[in-house]
Amino acid sequence: MSRILIAEPGRNYWPKPPVVVDSSVIAAIVFDESEQEDARRTLAGKQPVAPDLLRFEITNVGMNRLRQGKSRLEDALEGLEHFDDLAIEFAGIVLAPVLRMAARYKLSAYDASYLWLAAELRAPLVTFDKRLAAAAADCLANLPPPEDMPEKP
Repeated sequence: MSRILIAEPGRNYWPKPPVVVDSSVIAAIVFDESEQEDARRTLAGKQPVAPDLLRFEITNVGMNRLRQGKSRLEDALEGLEHFDDLAIEFAGIVLAPVLRMAARYKLSAYDASYLWLAAELRAPLVTFDKRLAAAAADCLANLPPPEDMPEKP
C-alpha cells in the first residue's frame, strides 16, 4: 500500500489553504485506484489547484488504462465525468521558471509545472510521486519569505 506524500512551505498564509494536486492524486480519485481514500482524506477541506495541463494528463491516464486493459472505455469516460466534480481551480504557468525547475530537479516539464505552481502559491503539493515529492520538499522548504512578511529576528 502506498502512502501519499506531501511537501509544503513552513507556514500556511491562506485562510482556506489551496493544495496543488498532481495527476497521480487526481487519477487515484477519478479512476477508483487503491490510493483513492488516502487522496480524498488529504484533500478534504482544501481547495485543489493545478496547472491547466492536468486535464490532458488525466485524459491520458484514462487512455493508458484502456491500452493496458485496466478499464473499459465506458469506465474511463465515467471517471472523467467525476473529474469535473472535484472543483479543481486551474492556473496557467510561466514557461521559463518551469523549465528552470525541471532542469534543477531533473523533472519532466509536466512535473515541474506542479512544483512551480506550489512555489508560486506557497501551497502544499500533494502527490504519490516520490521524485516530485522530494523536489517539492527541497524547493518549498527553501522559499524566501513573502515580500510582505517581516523576516524573523
